[in-house]
Amino acid sequence: MEFLRALTWEEALAAKAENPESVPIAGGTDVMVELNFDRRRPSALLDLSLVPELLGWSAADGWLRVGAGVTYAELAGERGTRQAAELSRRLPGLAIAARTVGSPQIRNRGTIGGNLGSASPAGDCHPPLLAYCAEIEVASVRGSRRIGIDEFFTGVKRNALAADELIAAVWVRPPSGPAQFAKIGTRNAMVIAVAAFALALYPEQRQVRTGIGSAAPTPVRAPAAESFLVSAIGEAGLWGSGQPLPEPVTAEFAALVSAAARPIDDVRGTAAYRRHSLGVLARRTLTWAWRDYCEELPCG
Repeated sequence: MEFLRALTWEEALAAKAENPESVPIAGGTDVMVELNFDRRRPSALLDLSLVPELLGWSAADGWLRVGAGVTYAELAGERGTRQAAELSRRLPGLAIAARTVGSPQIRNRGTIGGNLGSASPAGDCHPPLLAYCAEIEVASVRGSRRIGIDEFFTGVKRNALAADELIAAVWVRPPSGPAQFAKIGTRNAMVIAVAAFALALYPEQRQVRTGIGSAAPTPVRAPAAESFLVSAIGEAGLWGSGQPLPEPVTAEFAALVSAAARPIDDVRGTAAYRRHSLGVLARRTLTWAWRDYCEELPCG
Protein backbone atom coordinates (compact mmCIF):
# COMPACT_ATOMS: atom_id res chain seq x y z
CA MET A 1 0.00 0.00 0.00
CA GLU A 2 1.38 3.39 -1.02
CA PHE A 3 1.14 6.36 1.36
CA LEU A 4 0.75 9.81 -0.21
CA ARG A 5 0.93 13.06 1.76
CA ALA A 6 -0.31 16.44 0.57
CA LEU A 7 0.79 19.71 2.16
CA THR A 8 -1.46 21.99 0.09
CA TRP A 9 -4.89 21.71 -1.51
CA GLU A 10 -3.31 21.87 -4.96
CA GLU A 11 -1.04 18.95 -4.09
CA ALA A 12 -4.02 16.99 -2.76
CA LEU A 13 -6.07 17.49 -5.93
CA ALA A 14 -3.11 16.61 -8.13
CA ALA A 15 -2.40 13.44 -6.15
CA LYS A 16 -6.06 12.38 -6.33
CA ALA A 17 -6.09 12.99 -10.10
CA GLU A 18 -2.99 10.84 -10.55
CA ASN A 19 -4.25 8.17 -8.11
CA PRO A 20 -8.07 8.13 -8.33
CA GLU A 21 -8.19 4.82 -6.46
CA SER A 22 -6.46 6.34 -3.42
CA VAL A 23 -8.50 6.68 -0.22
CA PRO A 24 -8.38 10.09 1.50
CA ILE A 25 -7.52 10.04 5.18
CA ALA A 26 -7.48 12.83 7.76
CA GLY A 27 -8.39 11.65 11.26
CA GLY A 28 -8.50 8.02 10.14
CA THR A 29 -11.24 7.06 12.60
CA ASP A 30 -13.23 5.21 9.93
CA VAL A 31 -10.57 4.14 7.44
CA MET A 32 -8.18 2.64 10.01
CA VAL A 33 -10.91 0.45 11.46
CA GLU A 34 -11.56 -1.02 8.02
CA LEU A 35 -7.86 -1.56 7.45
CA ASN A 36 -7.34 -3.18 10.83
CA PHE A 37 -10.18 -5.65 10.23
CA ASP A 38 -9.01 -6.25 6.64
CA ARG A 39 -12.34 -5.07 5.26
CA ARG A 40 -10.58 -2.73 2.87
CA ARG A 41 -7.18 -2.80 1.23
CA PRO A 42 -6.74 0.22 -1.08
CA SER A 43 -3.68 0.58 -3.26
CA ALA A 44 -2.91 3.98 -1.71
CA LEU A 45 -3.84 6.30 1.16
CA LEU A 46 -3.90 10.07 0.61
CA ASP A 47 -3.14 11.93 3.84
CA LEU A 48 -4.96 15.29 4.01
CA SER A 49 -4.33 16.03 7.68
CA LEU A 50 -1.70 18.72 6.96
CA VAL A 51 -3.66 20.62 4.28
CA PRO A 52 -4.38 24.06 5.82
CA GLU A 53 -7.16 24.90 3.32
CA LEU A 54 -9.37 22.23 4.92
CA LEU A 55 -9.24 23.75 8.39
CA GLY A 56 -11.51 26.28 10.10
CA TRP A 57 -14.74 27.92 9.04
CA SER A 58 -15.93 31.26 7.70
CA ALA A 59 -19.18 33.18 7.15
CA ALA A 60 -20.36 34.98 4.03
CA ASP A 61 -23.75 36.08 2.66
CA GLY A 62 -25.72 34.16 5.27
CA TRP A 63 -23.77 30.91 4.72
CA LEU A 64 -21.26 29.16 6.94
CA ARG A 65 -18.44 27.37 5.12
CA VAL A 66 -17.06 24.61 7.35
CA GLY A 67 -13.77 23.09 6.15
CA ALA A 68 -13.74 19.35 5.59
CA GLY A 69 -10.92 19.03 8.14
CA VAL A 70 -12.94 20.52 11.01
CA THR A 71 -13.15 17.92 13.78
CA TYR A 72 -16.07 16.73 15.85
CA ALA A 73 -14.48 18.42 18.87
CA GLU A 74 -14.52 21.75 17.04
CA LEU A 75 -18.11 21.23 15.90
CA ALA A 76 -19.08 20.44 19.49
CA GLY A 77 -17.28 23.50 20.87
CA GLU A 78 -15.00 21.28 22.95
CA ARG A 79 -11.71 22.77 21.74
CA GLY A 80 -12.03 25.74 24.11
CA THR A 81 -11.42 28.31 21.38
CA ARG A 82 -13.68 31.25 20.66
CA GLN A 83 -14.06 30.17 17.03
CA ALA A 84 -15.15 26.64 17.97
CA ALA A 85 -17.61 27.97 20.54
CA GLU A 86 -19.14 30.31 17.96
CA LEU A 87 -19.50 27.52 15.40
CA SER A 88 -21.31 25.29 17.88
CA ARG A 89 -23.58 28.20 18.83
CA ARG A 90 -24.52 28.86 15.22
CA LEU A 91 -25.11 25.19 14.37
CA PRO A 92 -26.49 23.67 17.59
CA GLY A 93 -28.00 20.56 15.97
CA LEU A 94 -24.66 19.63 14.46
CA ALA A 95 -22.92 20.41 17.76
CA ILE A 96 -25.25 18.09 19.67
CA ALA A 97 -24.59 15.30 17.17
CA ALA A 98 -20.82 15.83 17.35
CA ARG A 99 -20.89 15.51 21.15
CA THR A 100 -22.39 12.01 20.83
CA VAL A 101 -19.52 10.70 18.69
CA GLY A 102 -17.25 8.14 20.32
CA SER A 103 -14.69 9.20 22.88
CA PRO A 104 -12.79 12.51 23.29
CA GLN A 105 -9.92 10.92 21.35
CA ILE A 106 -12.21 10.11 18.42
CA ARG A 107 -13.80 13.57 18.49
CA ASN A 108 -10.35 15.16 18.42
CA ARG A 109 -9.37 13.19 15.30
CA GLY A 110 -12.53 12.53 13.30
CA THR A 111 -13.62 15.17 10.78
CA ILE A 112 -16.84 16.26 9.14
CA GLY A 113 -15.33 15.59 5.73
CA GLY A 114 -14.36 12.08 6.72
CA ASN A 115 -17.84 11.41 8.05
CA LEU A 116 -19.37 12.49 4.75
CA GLY A 117 -16.78 10.62 2.70
CA SER A 118 -17.55 7.33 4.44
CA ALA A 119 -21.26 7.92 3.66
CA SER A 120 -22.31 5.47 6.38
CA PRO A 121 -26.08 5.26 6.93
CA ALA A 122 -25.26 5.65 10.64
CA GLY A 123 -23.01 8.72 10.32
CA ASP A 124 -23.85 11.08 13.17
CA CYS A 125 -23.32 14.30 11.21
CA HIS A 126 -25.61 13.26 8.38
CA PRO A 127 -29.08 13.79 9.96
CA PRO A 128 -28.28 17.36 11.10
CA LEU A 129 -26.80 18.20 7.70
CA LEU A 130 -29.98 16.94 6.04
CA ALA A 131 -32.04 19.06 8.43
CA TYR A 132 -29.81 22.05 7.66
CA CYS A 133 -30.18 21.60 3.87
CA ALA A 134 -26.39 21.59 3.61
CA GLU A 135 -24.37 21.68 0.41
CA ILE A 136 -21.13 19.74 -0.03
CA GLU A 137 -18.30 21.52 -1.83
CA VAL A 138 -16.17 19.04 -3.77
CA ALA A 139 -13.22 19.71 -6.04
CA SER A 140 -10.80 18.16 -8.48
CA VAL A 141 -8.18 19.48 -10.89
CA ARG A 142 -11.14 20.00 -13.25
CA GLY A 143 -12.76 22.53 -10.91
CA SER A 144 -15.18 22.65 -7.98
CA ARG A 145 -18.92 22.17 -7.53
CA ARG A 146 -21.50 22.02 -4.75
CA ILE A 147 -23.76 19.00 -4.24
CA GLY A 148 -27.01 19.33 -2.29
CA ILE A 149 -27.10 17.02 0.71
CA ASP A 150 -30.29 15.37 -0.60
CA GLU A 151 -28.35 14.18 -3.67
CA PHE A 152 -25.03 13.41 -1.96
CA PHE A 153 -25.78 9.92 -0.58
CA THR A 154 -26.30 7.43 -3.40
CA GLY A 155 -26.26 4.06 -1.59
CA VAL A 156 -24.86 2.16 1.35
CA LYS A 157 -21.48 3.82 1.99
CA ARG A 158 -21.61 5.43 -1.45
CA ASN A 159 -21.70 9.10 -2.37
CA ALA A 160 -21.87 11.33 -5.43
CA LEU A 161 -18.14 12.09 -5.60
CA ALA A 162 -16.37 11.41 -8.88
CA ALA A 163 -13.25 9.25 -8.68
CA ASP A 164 -10.91 12.25 -8.84
CA GLU A 165 -12.85 14.51 -6.43
CA LEU A 166 -12.20 15.37 -2.79
CA ILE A 167 -14.50 17.02 -0.24
CA ALA A 168 -13.39 20.59 0.41
CA ALA A 169 -16.06 21.97 2.74
CA VAL A 170 -19.65 21.91 3.90
CA TRP A 171 -21.89 24.93 3.32
CA VAL A 172 -24.77 25.54 5.72
CA ARG A 173 -27.26 28.39 5.95
CA PRO A 174 -28.20 28.39 9.67
CA PRO A 175 -31.96 28.06 10.28
CA SER A 176 -33.96 30.92 11.74
CA GLY A 177 -35.10 28.70 14.63
CA PRO A 178 -33.76 25.99 16.95
CA ALA A 179 -32.38 22.61 15.92
CA GLN A 180 -32.14 19.34 17.80
CA PHE A 181 -30.58 15.90 17.47
CA ALA A 182 -31.00 12.63 19.35
CA LYS A 183 -29.90 9.06 18.85
CA ILE A 184 -30.24 5.72 20.55
CA GLY A 185 -27.61 3.01 20.89
CA THR A 186 -26.79 -0.10 22.87
CA ARG A 187 -25.08 2.08 25.49
CA ASN A 188 -24.64 5.80 26.11
CA ALA A 189 -21.22 6.32 24.50
CA MET A 190 -18.82 4.99 21.87
CA VAL A 191 -21.44 3.10 19.86
CA ILE A 192 -22.88 3.25 16.37
CA ALA A 193 -26.41 4.62 16.45
CA VAL A 194 -29.26 2.13 16.26
CA ALA A 195 -31.38 5.07 15.11
CA ALA A 196 -30.83 8.83 14.97
CA PHE A 197 -33.02 11.83 14.21
CA ALA A 198 -32.44 15.54 13.63
CA LEU A 199 -34.87 18.42 13.32
CA ALA A 200 -34.51 22.10 12.39
CA LEU A 201 -37.20 24.80 12.56
CA TYR A 202 -37.31 27.65 10.05
CA PRO A 203 -39.95 30.04 11.48
CA GLU A 204 -39.17 32.88 9.07
CA GLN A 205 -39.68 30.59 6.10
CA ARG A 206 -42.48 28.60 7.81
CA GLN A 207 -40.55 25.40 7.13
CA VAL A 208 -39.35 22.33 8.99
CA ARG A 209 -36.51 20.00 7.93
CA THR A 210 -35.66 16.54 9.24
CA GLY A 211 -32.89 13.96 9.01
CA ILE A 212 -32.97 10.23 9.77
CA GLY A 213 -29.89 8.10 10.39
CA SER A 214 -29.21 4.37 10.72
CA ALA A 215 -32.70 3.40 9.53
CA ALA A 216 -32.38 3.20 5.72
CA PRO A 217 -29.71 2.34 3.13
CA THR A 218 -28.75 6.03 3.19
CA PRO A 219 -29.46 8.92 5.55
CA VAL A 220 -32.90 10.22 4.56
CA ARG A 221 -35.43 12.92 5.34
CA ALA A 222 -39.08 12.51 6.31
CA PRO A 223 -40.78 14.86 3.79
CA ALA A 224 -44.33 13.77 4.61
CA ALA A 225 -43.72 14.49 8.29
CA GLU A 226 -42.24 17.90 7.41
CA SER A 227 -45.23 18.85 5.24
CA PHE A 228 -47.73 17.70 7.85
CA LEU A 229 -46.07 19.65 10.63
CA VAL A 230 -45.81 22.85 8.61
CA SER A 231 -49.50 22.60 7.68
CA ALA A 232 -50.59 21.78 11.22
CA ILE A 233 -48.65 24.67 12.74
CA GLY A 234 -49.90 27.08 10.10
CA GLU A 235 -53.55 26.04 10.30
CA ALA A 236 -53.53 26.38 14.08
CA GLY A 237 -51.76 29.75 13.93
CA LEU A 238 -48.98 28.56 16.21
CA TRP A 239 -46.02 30.30 14.56
CA GLY A 240 -45.11 33.17 16.89
CA SER A 241 -47.85 32.28 19.36
CA GLY A 242 -45.67 30.87 22.12
CA GLN A 243 -48.21 28.07 22.57
CA PRO A 244 -47.25 24.40 22.87
CA LEU A 245 -47.94 21.96 20.08
CA PRO A 246 -51.07 19.84 20.55
CA GLU A 247 -50.45 16.21 21.43
CA PRO A 248 -52.20 14.88 18.29
CA VAL A 249 -49.80 16.94 16.17
CA THR A 250 -46.66 15.56 17.83
CA ALA A 251 -48.07 12.03 17.70
CA GLU A 252 -48.85 12.21 13.98
CA PHE A 253 -45.47 13.78 13.27
CA ALA A 254 -43.77 10.89 15.09
CA ALA A 255 -45.81 8.32 13.15
CA LEU A 256 -44.89 9.91 9.81
CA VAL A 257 -41.20 9.99 10.75
CA SER A 258 -41.34 6.28 11.60
CA ALA A 259 -43.06 5.56 8.29
CA ALA A 260 -40.31 7.37 6.36
CA ALA A 261 -37.66 4.92 7.59
CA ARG A 262 -36.60 1.78 5.71
CA PRO A 263 -34.79 -0.12 8.46
CA ILE A 264 -33.44 -3.66 8.52
CA ASP A 265 -32.83 -6.22 11.22
CA ASP A 266 -29.18 -6.51 12.24
CA VAL A 267 -27.02 -7.24 15.28
CA ARG A 268 -27.70 -3.78 16.73
CA GLY A 269 -31.50 -3.88 16.56
CA THR A 270 -34.58 -5.00 14.69
CA ALA A 271 -36.40 -3.01 12.05
CA ALA A 272 -39.43 -2.75 14.34
CA TYR A 273 -37.32 -1.40 17.19
CA ARG A 274 -35.76 1.20 14.91
CA ARG A 275 -39.17 2.40 13.70
CA HIS A 276 -40.44 2.64 17.27
CA SER A 277 -37.27 4.43 18.41
CA LEU A 278 -37.52 6.98 15.62
CA GLY A 279 -41.05 7.84 16.69
CA VAL A 280 -39.85 8.44 20.23
CA LEU A 281 -36.86 10.50 19.06
CA ALA A 282 -39.06 12.54 16.72
CA ARG A 283 -41.48 13.46 19.51
CA ARG A 284 -38.67 14.36 21.88
CA THR A 285 -36.69 16.51 19.47
CA LEU A 286 -39.81 18.30 18.23
CA THR A 287 -40.88 19.03 21.80
CA TRP A 288 -37.42 20.33 22.71
CA ALA A 289 -37.04 22.44 19.57
CA TRP A 290 -40.53 23.95 19.87
CA ARG A 291 -39.93 24.76 23.54
CA ASP A 292 -36.68 26.51 22.65
CA TYR A 293 -38.42 28.39 19.85
CA CYS A 294 -41.20 29.60 22.19
CA GLU A 295 -38.65 30.70 24.79
CA GLU A 296 -36.84 32.78 22.15
CA LEU A 297 -39.99 34.71 21.24
CA PRO A 298 -40.34 38.26 22.64
CA CYS A 299 -43.26 37.08 24.79
CA GLY A 300 -41.49 33.82 25.74
